Amino acid sequence: MSGGEIVLILFVYLLLFGAKGVPALAQTMGKALYQFRNAAKDVQDEIMSSANEIRNEARTRLDQMHVDLEEEHPLTKPDFIPSNKPKVTAEQSPAPAPVKENNSPENPVSADDNGKAE
Repeated sequence: MSGGEIVLILFVYLLLFGAKGVPALAQTMGKALYQFRNAAKDVQDEIMSSANEIRNEARTRLDQMHVDLEEEHPLTKPDFIPSNKPKVTAEQSPAPAPVKENNSPENPVSADDNGKAE
């Protein structure tokens, strides 16, 4: 309704019921508006409550699915992690290289240095 239509309705009401009826009309409209707002708030609260329940239930189910998947497929256990390197046994491993002593004249080692080069 536009502003002009409301003014016309109020004018007709004033003609039919007189000036004494205006406060009663205002009181009735105020109560109706109050009840409408309360009803709208109740509906909104109910919708939000239902949405929160659904959200919490979905989280619970997702968490349970996550736990179930971890139990079925333990990807995080250290013994399950695959290695790209081939396994080498003791027979296949190369022999360690011999350690050479460096007693050349360029790098002499003295006994009082405890094996440290000068």
